[in-house]
Amino acid sequence: MVPVISISGLGKTYASGLQALKSVDLEIRKGEIFALLGPNGAGKTTLISIVCGIVTPTSGTVRVGGHDILRDYRITRSMIGLVPQELHTDMFETVWSTVAFSRGLFGRAPNPAHLEKVLRDLSLWDKRADKIMTLSGGMKRRVLIAKALAHEPEVLFLDEPTAGVDVELRRDMWALVRRLRDGGVTIILTTHYIDEAEEMADRIGVVNKGELIVVEEKAVLMRKLGKKLLTLNLLEPLAAIPPGLADWRLALKANGAELEYTFDVHEERTGVSELLRRLDELGIVFKDLHTRESSLEDIFVSLVSDRP
Repeated sequence: MVPVISISGLGKTYASGLQALKSVDLEIRKGEIFALLGPNGAGKTTLISIVCGIVTPTSGTVRVGGHDILRDYRITRSMIGLVPQELHTDMFETVWSTVAFSRGLFGRAPNPAHLEKVLRDLSLWDKRADKIMTLSGGMKRRVLIAKALAHEPEVLFLDEPTAGVDVELRRDMWALVRRLRDGGVTIILTTHYIDEAEEMADRIGVVNKGELIVVEEKAVLMRKLGKKLLTLNLLEPLAAIPPGLADWRLALKANGAELEYTFDVHEERTGVSELLRRLDELGIVFKDLHTRESSLEDIFVSLVSDRP
C-alpha cells in the first residue's frame, strides 16, 4: 500500500544554528492512528509544522498522497487538517463563521450539513452563534478541532490536543478520533499523555534530539521492549540492598519497605526463582509480592534515557 505520508531524509536547521531535525525517514499508512512521542524540544512540532506547510525544511522531501509538499503546496495543504497547541482565531467571530471561513480557505464549496455534523459531534451546535471570546477554554479547543475538520481532510494532525483540557472533552475527542479513523482519515498525534497513545495508537514513533529513534507497531514495541516488574513487600525495611543480591537488577522503594526486580519475560531464565531462594538464604522475609507488565511510559522513558 502506498503510504499517505512519505518522509525521506528530512532535516531542519534554524537560523540560530539549532538543528531541530536530523535526516528523519518515516512512512505513515492511510487510515492509521500514529502517535509521535518525545520530550519537550525533541522536534515533534517542527516535524508536524513542516508536513503541514508552516515551516520550510532545510533538506529532504515530504510527500502527502503522492504529492510533494513544496511543489504541490495547495493540493497537499488541502488534504491536511491541523489542530495546533495554541488558539489562533478571530475572537470576535462567531463559531459558525470561523468554521465556515476555514472551509472556504481551502476552496471547498459551502456545505452547511457537514459543518453542522462537525459542530454537533463536538457539542458546539448550541454555541454556533456565540463569539469565540465568550467561550470557555475547553470550548475554544473544540473550535480548533472543528476548524481543522471543516474542509474534510484526509489527514488530521493533533498537536498536544488534550493538554490542559477537561476529562469530558478528552473523552469526546477520542471518540471522534475513532470515528474519523473508521471513516478512513489518517490521524497523527503528539501527546504528553502516554496512556492515551497506549490506548489509541496503532503505531508509535519516538523522537529524541531531532532523531526518530524508533517506529514500531504498538503491540510489537511493547512485546519487544516490555519488561516485568516484581515487587516484594518486605516484612522489615532494608537500609540498603545487601551485597549478596548484586546479581539481580534491584531497587529499593517506599523507604526500603519494597524491593523491585525488573526482568525480561522473554529470557529463558528470568532469575525470579533464584532471587527468592537467595532472599531466603539471607533471611530477608517478604509478606507479599506482585508483578506487572511495563507500560508504554516505562518503555518511552527507557528509550529516551538510553540515548547519549
